[in-house]
Amino acid sequence: MATSNIPTALIVGASRGLGLGLAKEYLARGWQVIATVRATAKTALHDVQADAHGRLEIEHVDINEPHQVAALHVRLHNRSLDLLFVSAGISTAPDTSIGQVDAEEFAHEMTNNALSPMHFIEMFHDLVQPKGSIVVMSSGLGSIANNTDGGWETYRASKAALNTLMRSFVARQTGDPRTYLLMDPGWVRTDMGGPDATLGVEESVPRMADVVEAEVGKGGLRFCNYRGQTVAW
Repeated sequence: MATSNIPTALIVGASRGLGLGLAKEYLARGWQVIATVRATAKTALHDVQADAHGRLEIEHVDINEPHQVAALHVRLHNRSLDLLFVSAGISTAPDTSIGQVDAEEFAHEMTNNALSPMHFIEMFHDLVQPKGSIVVMSSGLGSIANNTDGGWETYRASKAALNTLMRSFVARQTGDPRTYLLMDPGWVRTDMGGPDATLGVEESVPRMADVVEAEVGKGGLRFCNYRGQTVAW
């Protein structure tokens, strides 16, 4: 059960990969962690719970299902969050040019990577305390300025859309003191990143957590990488 003297993080999409790594990292740092998984079946996150000394709460939600997101908000409505980190995302056709991507596939990836994360933030930002942080997992591939070689076209488009929607959201929050971050984790060896990626989860995640910590209380929105460097829009 949560206690009032330790910070609380809600990590969305924590069954594997970077989300799972984030849940483990914040537990190691002494935080209370509420972590979500999509399926009701046991995941790697459940294996962590036994050794978490009551500091890991697992919630089930598919962020593409608005009624599930609303139900989770009801369950957590009286909680105060220091950090909301939305880590959910997919890539379905990294090697397919946009001319070969059908409308259904395109809509599915845009919904998962841009629309649903922003719907979640719209609904849950009120639970984040004024000095807290809201972080969403973006990607260096979401940078339009740095796109010099193409590839991952639908994924790039979805992350660029996410970045734009986050910027619009923050622009609407007049006087909001919270800190907002779009995070590029680097090229990480996950199911999406593949075995040839340059970073392990155990290398990227602690550095992302350090960046989040360094930005606490600064307010506004930044698009940055796991080293804390600003990424060009």
